Amino acid sequence: MHQNFNHKIKVYYEDTDAGGVVYYSNYLKFLERARTEALVSLGFSNKKIKDEFGSLIIVKSCNIEYKKFAHLEDELSIRSFIKSITKTSFFMNQFITKGNDLIVEAKVHLVFINEKGKPIKIPDTLLQNFKPYFCDSIKT
Repeated sequence: MHQNFNHKIKVYYEDTDAGGVVYYSNYLKFLERARTEALVSLGFSNKKIKDEFGSLIIVKSCNIEYKKFAHLEDELSIRSFIKSITKTSFFMNQFITKGNDLIVEAKVHLVFINEKGKPIKIPDTLLQNFKPYFCDSIKT
């Protein structure tokens, strides 16, 4: 069984529209924060990946489905796991919940690139640290 990355957030006034509902684009920020904290939990950061491996992790695509609203001061949980991985990229599923209610479901394709913007092989050190979070097998 794979492990999940879990991250909790609270909805602040700045996250909402005039009706007190989380503005749709802010969910993308919440998802990004969860992915960043997942890296930190593995002993990495985006800066460290750039400095040590000369690479960046970019979002190639994101399919997001909004299921329910979140409101001002709601406490949300973001569960993330790696669905599959290739030599240069991985697919992550992320779920934002409020209590037992699913608020948002996202499928994100992330790619490792060098500083010139070309896809590169995921560094072996990172790959080994990601393994407990794989849901499916590695694809070549």
